[in-house]
Amino acid sequence: MFTVADMMTPHPHTLTASHTLADAKHLMDKHHVHHIPVTDKDNHLIGLVSQRDILAAQESCLEHITKSNFISALDIPLEQAMHRQLHSVAPNAGLKEAAMYMQKRQIGCLPIVNHNKLIGIITDTDFVSIAINLLEIQEEIEPIDEDGDNLETDF
Repeated sequence: MFTVADMMTPHPHTLTASHTLADAKHLMDKHHVHHIPVTDKDNHLIGLVSQRDILAAQESCLEHITKSNFISALDIPLEQAMHRQLHSVAPNAGLKEAAMYMQKRQIGCLPIVNHNKLIGIITDTDFVSIAINLLEIQEEIEPIDEDGDNLETDF
């Protein structure tokens, strides 16, 4: 059985609660990721911020903008913006179960925690990559002819 430890991104990019949404946006843009775990000084997972959170904050700021009280929404500390009620799994969790868990709860990532410390993350993008690899393997096993028909089942 494959586990999340087999497919997770180890040592994900993290920020602390005192960082801002601007810091999170910069890190996401720089590393092409959509989720940033928020950790304390001991690497304990305390929150999560997503690209959606940043977009929502920017949209909210635009709705209430005036020249006299303009403060960038991205200057908000992560402590005020991060999700605190998190779903996480242990590294030995099954890959299939993790995918089903994410699908059922409609979440885009699962932080991987071992002994209360963040050790990795697995995302919906990782599962798309897994699906592509499985489809490529299936194509190698079941050759397709030029008409798109499966050569092994044609009679």
